[in-house]
Amino acid sequence: MNILAPSMLSLDFRHMEEDLLAAYNAGARQIHVDVMDGNFVPNISFGPPVIKYVRKVLPDVTMDMHLMVTEPGRYMDKWKACGADIVTFHIEAVMDPVQMVRSIHENGMRAGVAIKPATPVSAIEEIITEVDMILIMSVEPGFGGQSFMPVALDKIRETVLLLEEYGLKTDIEVDGGINLKNVDEILEAGANVIVTGSAIFDSDITSNVLNFRKHLEG
Repeated sequence: MNILAPSMLSLDFRHMEEDLLAAYNAGARQIHVDVMDGNFVPNISFGPPVIKYVRKVLPDVTMDMHLMVTEPGRYMDKWKACGADIVTFHIEAVMDPVQMVRSIHENGMRAGVAIKPATPVSAIEEIITEVDMILIMSVEPGFGGQSFMPVALDKIRETVLLLEEYGLKTDIEVDGGINLKNVDEILEAGANVIVTGSAIFDSDITSNVLNFRKHLEG
């Protein structure tokens, strides 16, 4: 199943609740929450109070936490308390990815692993059978509004082949620079979870979600 996950990084926080509800009511059932610490990436974003507010506004939405932070395991109890459904960590940010995945699962959440554009797919092979989702970054993590990096298409295809080797049907998420002009080739490469921010929140949210859904459900 293909999934649209609007990214909160592009929200207009003057009317956050209105924008979140517009996306949800148009059919977006997963929200991508970028958590940045100013260390792993040179930017700072949402903390637990904002995330708890999202859960209050959208009690039924799947909340996909993308942790662009160092030592992401330190705050596992906070992500759980905030109501996270999926916790995605960067393979580059942890010393023991196996333990990280186990910690996420022990706390009742699904586990995702992310790789930067320069990180090879082979870096996640040791936990390929353990994770519930693989996130291919198609921009450098840390800032919204960047252009899609075509190298991500090859990495998606490589991930598909790796999953086939292990007999897995794990979700493949792609994040960065996705719009209505390139989403079809991303889906054709094998991704099924589409993260997009500005292409949803920078104009008519309802129309944008509906247009993306046509491509994903097509």
